Amino acid sequence: MAESKDTTGKAGHWLADRLIRGAIWVMLRLPFDARRALAAFLMTRIVAPLGGWRRRIRENLALVRPDLPEAEVRRMELAVPRSIGRTLAELYSGPDFVARVAREPLQGAGVPALEEAHRTGRPVLLVTGHLGNYDAIRGALIARGYPVGGLYRPMDNPFFNIHYVAAISRIGTPLFPRGRKGLADMLRFLRGGGMVGVVLDQSMGDGALLSFFGQPALTALSPAEMALRYDALILPTYGIRRPDGGFDLRVEAPIPHSTPEAMTQALNDSLEAQVRAHMDQWLWTHRRWKMENKTW
Repeated sequence: MAESKDTTGKAGHWLADRLIRGAIWVMLRLPFDARRALAAFLMTRIVAPLGGWRRRIRENLALVRPDLPEAEVRRMELAVPRSIGRTLAELYSGPDFVARVAREPLQGAGVPALEEAHRTGRPVLLVTGHLGNYDAIRGALIARGYPVGGLYRPMDNPFFNIHYVAAISRIGTPLFPRGRKGLADMLRFLRGGGMVGVVLDQSMGDGALLSFFGQPALTALSPAEMALRYDALILPTYGIRRPDGGFDLRVEAPIPHSTPEAMTQALNDSLEAQVRAHMDQWLWTHRRWKMENKTW
């Protein structure tokens, strides 16, 4: 029975990947902006309804933003998948995407500290969330000659994961998969004065229960712990999409070193402020407030 279930799951992953590859092949035949528009349309009109995304968006908004008018909730049901589609197209558009973000200026109070760390070879953790395009800062800094690696979580679908990793590698390397070997390679890179991009807003079963939008959210303390252990600068960073198709590349002031919990809560607060300012660019489709049987 287990073997049959595994076989069925593998076949399902293979079929889903074939469909995704076909859509990506068509998408990449188009100019950059047209490809983003097509991906946005497919996500909004096909993937979101089939994947139950609209229900998940409604549930998350009801939990943390029950004050939103119904008309705004309905708008978000369409706007969030549209943003996800654009992000996917950008991640698969390596050179075109990097060319777009490379010409954007770095903004924010943390830019001088980032430049100084680059000059002196101090390790840096660039912490972001699934807002706008989370790889925009990485691509922009690599284009400027900064040594930036990325920590990523391998996809559940192994067939999709192969070409996904290949795609984000075209934005820049090195990349480090979550896991023992990936972590060891990442720490070696960081200790050598590298910069590592980390996405923080995923529910981590072994994380600390901290606040995000006033609700308990399991959050990894590891970026703050690494910053303390290796005297690394820790910076909240964001690639916010503009209506004109460009990006605002924001580097906020460094998080002061204190305790891992206090530092990570500051990162959560920074991300929350940005999400509140750009509600339709965050990944409201994922289970950020999953509790894993823990109590607040």
